Amino acid sequence: MTKHISVLAATSAALLCATALSASAVTLRYANQGDLRSLDPYTLNETTANAHLGHVYEGLTKRGKDLAIEPGLAESWEVLEDGKRWRFNLREGVTFHNGNPFTADDVIFSADRVRSEGSNFQTRVPAGAVFEKVDDYTIDVVLPSPNPILHYQWDTWYIMDQEWAQEHGVEKPTPASAETPSYAALNANGTGPFEVTTHEPGVRTVFTANEDWWDEPEHNLDEIVFTPISSDATRVAALLSGEVDVIEPVPIQDIERVRSSDRATVLTGPELRTIFLGFDQERDELLYSNVEGENPFKDPRVREAFMLAIDADLIRDRVMRGLSTPSALMIAPELFAYSDEFERPGYDPERARALLAEAGYPDGFEVGMDCPNDRYVNDEAICQGVVSMLARVGITVNLNAQPKAQYFAKVLRSGGYDTSFYLLGWTPGTFDSHNVLNDLHGCRAEGSPRGETNLGGYCNEEVDALIEQILVESDEDARNDLIRQAYEITTGEFAYVPLHQQALAWGVANGVDLVQRADNQVLLYWARKGE
Repeated sequence: MTKHISVLAATSAALLCATALSASAVTLRYANQGDLRSLDPYTLNETTANAHLGHVYEGLTKRGKDLAIEPGLAESWEVLEDGKRWRFNLREGVTFHNGNPFTADDVIFSADRVRSEGSNFQTRVPAGAVFEKVDDYTIDVVLPSPNPILHYQWDTWYIMDQEWAQEHGVEKPTPASAETPSYAALNANGTGPFEVTTHEPGVRTVFTANEDWWDEPEHNLDEIVFTPISSDATRVAALLSGEVDVIEPVPIQDIERVRSSDRATVLTGPELRTIFLGFDQERDELLYSNVEGENPFKDPRVREAFMLAIDADLIRDRVMRGLSTPSALMIAPELFAYSDEFERPGYDPERARALLAEAGYPDGFEVGMDCPNDRYVNDEAICQGVVSMLARVGITVNLNAQPKAQYFAKVLRSGGYDTSFYLLGWTPGTFDSHNVLNDLHGCRAEGSPRGETNLGGYCNEEVDALIEQILVESDEDARNDLIRQAYEITTGEFAYVPLHQQALAWGVANGVDLVQRADNQVLLYWARKGE
């Protein structure tokens, strides 16, 4: 109890201090369970980080309140030469926060930087794409083959100032695993509606409205003060005491408590993110295990046993309190027309034990599991439930649950994919199956962005061939059939264990109006307070 009070007091002091500095301003105070460790927009491809930095940086495209693609720093575009050449007409009169003009040179620089070593966004721009400068405000993108969804995830490929990056020696991004932050990790210079005026990792980040923004703002804010609050109880207490205006997420067990208060409400809705479990299927000897000289996860029977041993319905009912939808696929059903053709295998621990015995593990085995504890709704509790369920079929799981900064630094490419078994969540940046298949199922290869978030190294050349066909197929029915074929292979091989789509739950103080999108990006440039 004493510890809780001291943490809340420290949080309150920081928030009151920030508010006192600008008492006459319209300040919106926002708290999230995770931190904003880096301001480098290419360091971590993660929804919350993208949303934070989307207040500061902008892409050539953006997504509206309904998630539809809209013009951003490119005011228009057209597809030429049988789909292999795209022409982007850039917006004139836009400046970065330091006053530098935005031009085609910045787009070309950003295209090179986002595909360089250390970037976690390499799949945003195809490796073979060539950027040609037509003039200062026109760019051609020449592709080796047609790509009808080239621009679908460019809303979070943020454009950087070439001159600023070169001046400060940050021509390449800093990987998430870097011990020493770069200048771009601690400072920001975008074209967006807000500027970063204070950034203290782990403490707070202050965003101030950009009076010179090229567009007409819909918000009425002078500043946003972001404070990371990892403790669920402290985060809810801060909302109910009036110390913060918005929190994300509201713990499921506290939704009714917040709604019954006279200070705040909870915005809920379906989310497009899929929460899933993954396996190391690449190493010949499994790390963090008592199995010597081999890797059990290379055997699809072991992966199937894990699927059958995990009761997604029980996780929904007990851990998620009904606010999740068990999933058969690695994509939300809203994003794939043939989702209803796939069924999740039922919970069957007896069959799971039999499969383990067939695979040569009648007594099970021991394995480590990596899990974030401040990234997804009830993430650590989900992992604890998985540990208990697997124990019933003889699998001993040693859980390593840690804050997302340390978790991502360990398990991503920059950390050497240092994991054997893990929990992760994924919202496809394109809102399309190609992203799920390419990023999570594509075979990893040196020098290729394919499979960048395929942490376990699943690889099937037939799936890779389908990924190539899906990318260039423009007929919707034919494309969906190719996607179905790919999912039939990946589900048949138990490449992953999809668990569920979680529900959104944002706590919002009375007098604050927000737009809640199904991608769970808390975008405060649409917020209004006190009207």
